[in-house]
Amino acid sequence: MIGLFLGEKDLPYEIIKKIERKKIKYFIIDLTKNNKFKKNKNSFFINIGKFGEILKLIKLKKCRKVIFAGNIIKPKISKLKLDFKGLYYLPRIVKAAKLGDAAVLKVLIKILSENNINVIRLNTFNPELTLKRGFYTKLKPSKNEKEQILKGTKTLKKINSYNHIQALIIRDNKIISKETRKGTKEMIKSISKSKIKKGILIKLPKAKQDLRVDLPTIGIDTFKDCNKAGIKGIVVKSNQNIILNKEVCIKYANQNKLFLIAI
Repeated sequence: MIGLFLGEKDLPYEIIKKIERKKIKYFIIDLTKNNKFKKNKNSFFINIGKFGEILKLIKLKKCRKVIFAGNIIKPKISKLKLDFKGLYYLPRIVKAAKLGDAAVLKVLIKILSENNINVIRLNTFNPELTLKRGFYTKLKPSKNEKEQILKGTKTLKKINSYNHIQALIIRDNKIISKETRKGTKEMIKSISKSKIKKGILIKLPKAKQDLRVDLPTIGIDTFKDCNKAGIKGIVVKSNQNIILNKEVCIKYANQNKLFLIAI
């Protein structure tokens, strides 16, 4: 039995689809804002502050392994509905919240571990969602662009693991934008096309990032946003970035003369 802590966006559906295909028993702890998985008979809509209720459900299901997937929005501490266990763990969560979303996830993983529950990588059942090292499009980066990619990669490696930045855009050897809490899409939209044209989007896990729960994700919308903005290529980390609808994305990139590489 696998427990699925699921948030927003499309990745959770890919995981559910694969688990059902493999006929693995599962249940969902729905952490979305509007009870997104309510039609699934295996779903339970539980406030993250009710840790006692969550732990009780996990033990009732005789579950020892869980997966976190999707965009899990950090709740406002003041609005959390807490049970006794939630109150007990609250000081740790509040302390972590000051460091960022990644820190909150790490505390949740630690709490689960203390209760003999193991958090496994979100792509455990979906290895096909990541890319092996190499080029995936007809168009390849030039020598100069490879140097820019190296510079952008080094910049991302220096970012604190608790920071929300997972992506940046580099053009003419200058970092012209870094991802904010609003995400990659808003970063691309916030820059004028004239400034971003021929730039390169680099989206990688941060240094010391917990790869069990927080793999950077892109999909066809990312490719369309890049094409619209005039971005020339996308760089991801091999075996770590999640790419939804991979074949569709690569086909689109080839049709629109974008490059995609996994480093």
